[in-house]
Amino acid sequence: MKPTVETTIEFGDCDESGIVFYPRYFYWMDCAFHGLMRHHGWNQRTLRREFATAGTPLVRATANFLSPATYDDRLTISAGIARWGNSSFEIGYRGIVDGRAVFEGWETRVWLSQTDGGLRAGAIPAAFRDALGEPTAAPAET
Repeated sequence: MKPTVETTIEFGDCDESGIVFYPRYFYWMDCAFHGLMRHHGWNQRTLRREFATAGTPLVRATANFLSPATYDDRLTISAGIARWGNSSFEIGYRGIVDGRAVFEGWETRVWLSQTDGGLRAGAIPAAFRDALGEPTAAPAET
């Protein structure tokens, strides 16, 4: 996995006890996904234009919180493909502060196609798979 997001944890990211409020990790995972797309020259607009997709909506998100992070910590989030399906893919994430694992997380996204009947899952194009490559992250435990 490659680092795709680096951020300094702000006071407003923390809860009353002074540690990161857990929904922030899901926000940062989403940012890391979009960072991974930008690394390959894409964003949601270019995916629509190049592949005629309606998007890559999130259908599942999960995380394990391994150790606390707090105000002024520097958080680095790495992202990589964990699993390829026909119409869905899973991204794995790992958050590190000063060499210490803070969280690991996963998102499952669907390749959404626009059809005459509306929106539905579609086959992920080979060019998209090839660019993101083979899985480099561990899949989520089910």
